[in-house]
This record gives sequence, C-alpha cells and structure tokens, in this order.
Amino acid sequence: MTNTVTTINPYTEHPIKEYRLLDEKAAQQAVDNADKCFQSWKLVSIKERAALALNLAKVLESQQQQLAQLMTDEMGKVKAQGLQEVQLCAEICRYTAKQAAEVLADEQRDTENGRAIISYQPIGVILGIQPWNFPLYQVIRYSIVNLVAGNTTVLKHASNVFGMAEKIAAMFLEAGFPTHCYQSLLIDGDTATGLISHPKVRGVSFTGSDEVGKSVAAAAAKLAKKTVLELGSNDAYLILDDADIELAVKTCVEGRMVNNGETCVAAKRFIVTEKNYAAFKHAFATAMAHLKMGDPNAQDTDIGPLARADLRDKLHQQVTESIEAGATVVCGCEIPEQRGFFYPPSILENVSPQMPAYDDELFGPVASLIRAKDDAQAMQIANDSRYGLGGGIFSANVDHAIALAKQHFDTGMVNINGYALAQPNLPFGGVKDSGYGREHGGFGLREFVNVKLIMVANKD
Repeated sequence: MTNTVTTINPYTEHPIKEYRLLDEKAAQQAVDNADKCFQSWKLVSIKERAALALNLAKVLESQQQQLAQLMTDEMGKVKAQGLQEVQLCAEICRYTAKQAAEVLADEQRDTENGRAIISYQPIGVILGIQPWNFPLYQVIRYSIVNLVAGNTTVLKHASNVFGMAEKIAAMFLEAGFPTHCYQSLLIDGDTATGLISHPKVRGVSFTGSDEVGKSVAAAAAKLAKKTVLELGSNDAYLILDDADIELAVKTCVEGRMVNNGETCVAAKRFIVTEKNYAAFKHAFATAMAHLKMGDPNAQDTDIGPLARADLRDKLHQQVTESIEAGATVVCGCEIPEQRGFFYPPSILENVSPQMPAYDDELFGPVASLIRAKDDAQAMQIANDSRYGLGGGIFSANVDHAIALAKQHFDTGMVNINGYALAQPNLPFGGVKDSGYGREHGGFGLREFVNVKLIMVANKD
C-alpha cells in the first residue's frame, strides 16, 4: 500500500503534486495537539474568537484568485464559480462572527428555589471529514462555527484536493488562530476512521455519501459521540400545472449544472405534470444542448470536467444501467472522445423505480425527467426517495407551493420558483438518508456544544 497521493488536474489529466500521507501515530498526535490547544482556546472570549473569524474573511478575499485557481486545477470547477465560493466562505465567517455572542449567550431562568443558568460550552476536538466538490466551502462551513464556539478542529480532506487542505491550514494561521486550533491532516480514510475512537475526539462532522456517512455515524455512536451528517440526495424539482415553463427551464438548467453537476443539493429529478411535460422537455433539452463544455478557466465555459476519472466512469455506469432497465436518452449520455474527465449535459426520461437514475444520486450533469399525472402525483413521486436534502416547486400559486413545502415535501430545504445554494443566514441540512443536523443560520454554532445547566439556590 502506497503512502503517497498524487493530485491530478481533471482538465489536462496531468499530475499536479505528490503528497505524503501521515501515518496513524502522527494523526493521533495531531488530535492530542488539538486537545492541548483546546484547554486554552476554550477560555478565549467569544469576542476574540469572532475577531479572528473576521480576520479569516479578509485573508480569504485577499487570496480569492489563487484559491479559485486551485479549485479549478484540482477538481475542475469553473473558475467564476470558484470565486463565488470564496466570497461565500468570507460571508460565512462574517455572519458567524456577528451571530456568535447572541447565539452562545448564557440564558437565565427561574427555578423553584432560586435561579438557573443555561450555558453553551465547547466540548473539545471536532473531527471533520469533508469532500472535494466544494473544497473550500465544506471546510470553512464546519470549522469556523466550531472554532468560534470554542472547540478545536482536525480535518480529513479528500485526497484529490490536498493542495486546498494545506492552503486552508495556512490561512487559519495567517488569520491569527493559534497553532493546532485548526489542522488539515493528509490522511486516508482508514486513518480518519481510526481517529473517531481517539478519546479526545468529541464529535464528528461528515459530508459525503450516505453509505460512508452511515458507517461514520455507526462508529461514533458506539462511543456515544455526536455526529452531524450532510449526505447525498437526488433532489426533486416539481413543475406543476400552473408553472411558468420558461422560468422553470432556466432555473432547472442552472440547478442541475452548477459546479459541473457535482453538488449534493443540485436539482436532479425533474417531475413534470402531464400538462407541461412536452413543452418542458423540449425547452429543457434545447437549453442543455446549448451549454458550452470545455476549459474551466475560460470565461465562456458553462461546464468543466468531472473531478476524477473514476467519478465519471461511475456516473456513466449508472446511466448505462438505467438505460438497460428501460430509460431512454433525450440528450447526451455518452463519454466524449477528448482530453479531460468530461461528461456532457444529459437527460434521461422514462425513468422509474429500481433504476439508478430514479433511486440513487447521479453526481454529475445528468437530469432524470419524470412524468406525473397531476400535481398530487408529482408530490408523491418527489417523496418516493430515501433522500431528503432539498427540492423545489414551480407554481404560480405561491401560497399553495408554500403549503406543499411545509406540510408535504419531506426534505430539509425547499426552493419555490428559484434555485439557491447555501446562504450564511439560513439553515442547511436534510432528513432521511440525507443526514441530520443543521449548519449555517446560527444553528451550526450549537451543534457541538454542551448545553450546560447551572442551578443556584436562594440562600434563605
């Protein structure tokens, strides 16, 4: 077994850099170092921690071009979207800094014979296991709330973005965070799993596939350690009878293609009522066919390569299995003969249960088009999934759409007549096999804290 990893540029297919993996002993020592740092870091005031988060926002923005280029080089992100990711991370830092004092403030309550203090105290070292598709955002999302809350963090990043892992660690130090407060560990999955059992690891935040996420949660649960899981999904977008088709098509193309289609909360299943099916299909296919696939550095590129060859091959296998089971191709669905790990904008229809395109997550630019008899059946199909991260509804009757979203759509997040990625002031997370726990909107600040009760009795 090799102890090195080489990152590959998915557009050129050329190697970027070789990294040496930490062994188990070094990884365990990193956790010990994080715990030692925690003993002093937990005593630093929230105001001072928040000030460092603001410093980090400035560091991120000062290096946005370099960071965006690193994303493009390591995982094929269209560069303009990389710049947007950097800005989002800076805003997350600022929002966290602004909200922390209020969210983590002590609460006073009366008791039968005195008073009580409810205090939100940090618990220790939080292990993060994060993916490659938003290589900066996923890390900042989990780490900055925990650091401002008073915890320390160690990260296992995806091996194809180890350059970003090292860069993030350097930026935390540049922003003024203490040594070992945040650490990027260049380790493999087995070593990361072993860290879950380290006695100084008090919680685990995992983003990735539901299969791996469940194994991480099981390992932590055996030791009564809390987890936050943000897992996969096959988000459904409903085009109801009274939908604005032009708006729906424009939005659904964006929602499916953002980040080269490699987004957990991307629009993936498009459930269209009989009334609008033909019109939506035609316009959707036309719009997808006009997207430009190519160099992710170019300003006019809409979709770059997938992050790795194995990810492209897995996606194509899912498409092939769906076609063999009866799905039909509207457009795309063939690996192009060109350099780079590309997969074209694609649409499958006649998709039904037991097909990967219906049941599973297609992590790339492939849309599943599903016909529904009416609005009621569209909602039924949307909920016929083991996942429940996000989704969307297109309808002229906004009040009706809100009612459907609140009372019937079994997901953590719902878009109505639009598409949006994560926002710093709004909770992010899902239900069912898409995981549990919430990040952003102040919610992440309290995920890994001890809600400590202190009761003070009256003297008389």
